Amino acid sequence: MRLLVLVVLSVALMVVDARFTLLKPVRSQMSLVLMQSYWITDLPQRLWQGVASQFGSRTELVAENEKLKTENLLLQGRMQKLAALTEQNVRLRELLNSSALVNEKVEVAELIGMDPNPFTHRIIINKGERDGVFLGQPVLDARGLMGQVVELMPYTSRVLLLTDTTHSIPVQVNRNGLRAIASGTGNPERLELRHVADTADIKEGDLLVSSGLGQRFPAGYPVATVKEVIHDSGQPFAIVRAVPTAALNRSRYLLLVFSDPRTAEERANDAAQAQEAQDQQGGNAAPVVPATVPKPAANAAAPASAAPAAPATPAKPAAHAPAKPVHKPVVKPAATRPAAATPATTGGRE
Repeated sequence: MRLLVLVVLSVALMVVDARFTLLKPVRSQMSLVLMQSYWITDLPQRLWQGVASQFGSRTELVAENEKLKTENLLLQGRMQKLAALTEQNVRLRELLNSSALVNEKVEVAELIGMDPNPFTHRIIINKGERDGVFLGQPVLDARGLMGQVVELMPYTSRVLLLTDTTHSIPVQVNRNGLRAIASGTGNPERLELRHVADTADIKEGDLLVSSGLGQRFPAGYPVATVKEVIHDSGQPFAIVRAVPTAALNRSRYLLLVFSDPRTAEERANDAAQAQEAQDQQGGNAAPVVPATVPKPAANAAAPASAAPAAPATPAKPAAHAPAKPVHKPVVKPAATRPAAATPATTGGRE
């Protein structure tokens, strides 16, 4: 019964609210009460969302900050790598320009290690026996000679630098050709010239180049620049110190020079054989040359035509007086003409 009364009352209120405006003030007041109740019931959820957003945004900010720091560090590292690549590009261009001045075959190698012993000056490069490297092979950088290969491994090699105390190289002064021996001192910035006469014509600033007399280094490569010349009147030899032109402590990329591995005798024998073969070819072709060139025939015809020219002058009066007995000597030169013409033609056939 109560349910039926409530249902009828609800239907009546809906009809009155739909057709009449009597319940609008009541509905507005009820909406205010309901809004307060909605706000109170929704307060825990909003508080939770606010706290979660605060902690979440802080976490996001911290993560974003870490991400930006990481990206900044990566960019700085890339900038450093870019600077290193730029310097490497410059060095490679210098090396390329220096290799253009080298007549022999060259190959670029990279320094991958150094001998930890402070009393020896040796480095390790990334080219070995599998790459065609051989013992004693000259090594240079963009500025000059660095040393020679003294130990071979399948994929790496050990290079003895010029400044090692056990290394010497024959050099000559580029200005006047004065020959000397440059020896290592154990100092990467200094070489010494041994047994240079006190009266020798050498002075500060002279360029020392390889002389090629040791049959190990090709001639003409820069080795060092004279830095100091000390003359002592009481000593037979002057003290000459030089600075290597190569950057022994700074070069990263090197050049391996593949010069002619033959000895001087082998090169002389090969040159003599080549000259002999060329002479034989020239000797076989010698008799054919006059037959093809028309100049000797023209030269041979010239004297033949000149021979009858002398008797041809007395023949002119015979032409003017044919009745005189002088006509007989005229016939003789005429008979000699074909005889003179015959060697001219044979000479032309030859």
